[in-house]
Amino acid sequence: MKVLNVGGCSKHIAIPQHYAGWDHLMLDIDPSSDADIFCDSRCMVDQLPGHKGDFDAVYCSHNLEPYYRHDIPKVLAGLKFVLKDDGFIEIRVPNMRYIFEKIVKEGLDIDAVMYESDAGPIKAIDMIYGLGAYIEQSSSDFMCHKTGFTPKTLAETLYINGFPHIFIGASIEIVAYAFLNAPSIEKMKQLNIKHSPIGETTS
Repeated sequence: MKVLNVGGCSKHIAIPQHYAGWDHLMLDIDPSSDADIFCDSRCMVDQLPGHKGDFDAVYCSHNLEPYYRHDIPKVLAGLKFVLKDDGFIEIRVPNMRYIFEKIVKEGLDIDAVMYESDAGPIKAIDMIYGLGAYIEQSSSDFMCHKTGFTPKTLAETLYINGFPHIFIGASIEIVAYAFLNAPSIEKMKQLNIKHSPIGETTS
């Protein structure tokens, strides 16, 4: 089994346990990273012809929001291009609805810490615009956020871009599994998917 980690920054950053034992290749735009494949996510269809239908899964954690909304279809076309017919993509993005509701309900400032991470405290402003400390240190805009998603908008975006079978769970982060074809019960158990596909119920 093969997984392509798109925009993973470093292979030292752990990916979910359900990929344990898989061949793990990483794609990144940053030439200073330890990626196996250097490519802009928007250009995968043109630049990776040898990887068409090559992967059982694509893991894309916090690599949609650094693109402008009009570029998202290009990114998703690339993820679809490298995916096997029975494969899936796993998307993780900040949940803008959660962030804004929490700020309003609790009267928080935009600099309020939302959670602690391996990279240190993550503030609301980091989740909205990108991790400020990383952007400052890197002197690049790779991590600047140019769009955002709610569970509803992410589901709609995946659906209209060719992924008809979508499962979404959301809290402070949205986690979506999207399939080209309906997944088996065994696959859903492997991924610990307990909620119904979009169109029936969402969590």
